[in-house]
Amino acid sequence: MTDSRDGQTYKIVQIGSQIWMAQNLNYKTAGSNCYNNRANNCAKYGRFYTWAAAMDSVGKWDKSGNGCGYGKTCSPSYPVRGVCPAGWHLPSKTEWETLFDAVGGQSTASTKLKSKSGWYSNGNGTDAFGFSALPAGYRYYIGSDYGEGDGASFWSSTEDSSDGVYHMYLDCDRDNAFLYYYSKNYGFSVRCVKD
Repeated sequence: MTDSRDGQTYKIVQIGSQIWMAQNLNYKTAGSNCYNNRANNCAKYGRFYTWAAAMDSVGKWDKSGNGCGYGKTCSPSYPVRGVCPAGWHLPSKTEWETLFDAVGGQSTASTKLKSKSGWYSNGNGTDAFGFSALPAGYRYYIGSDYGEGDGASFWSSTEDSSDGVYHMYLDCDRDNAFLYYYSKNYGFSVRCVKD
């Protein structure tokens, strides 16, 4: 798939009834950054986005995510394109759960979705479905990056509160995937799913 906005190409994969990007989004926009602000990390891991940037609070690509962010309650129309390319959208909590079901359940999803290399503590996955999740880490709300090699965090479009939103997390030490809420002002990766 080619993102017409900047010409970058992404691998895609069908898992069950869904078609996912098989790489993290690397579209440069306000509210995004590379791990440790190094361009080679963006080439490897894609960019981190605040939830406001992932939902596209400026409304450039998707008006339904306009005004979303930390301390604000958002009521978007689903699906939310957000920062994703045209024809793709930011996955909802339910769509992450659908992915877990398609790979055999949440209790083993981490092992099956993680890449075969790059994870600490012998935590590499089998990449059984071609999702190829790399341990990109995340951006802490104060602007420092952490967790390269340890974990991967991906935004959903589903809000929990004015401060929190659901995200999907994979850990080097766990077979199961996590889906729980976290602060909107962190920087996480984005995987888009096809409309």
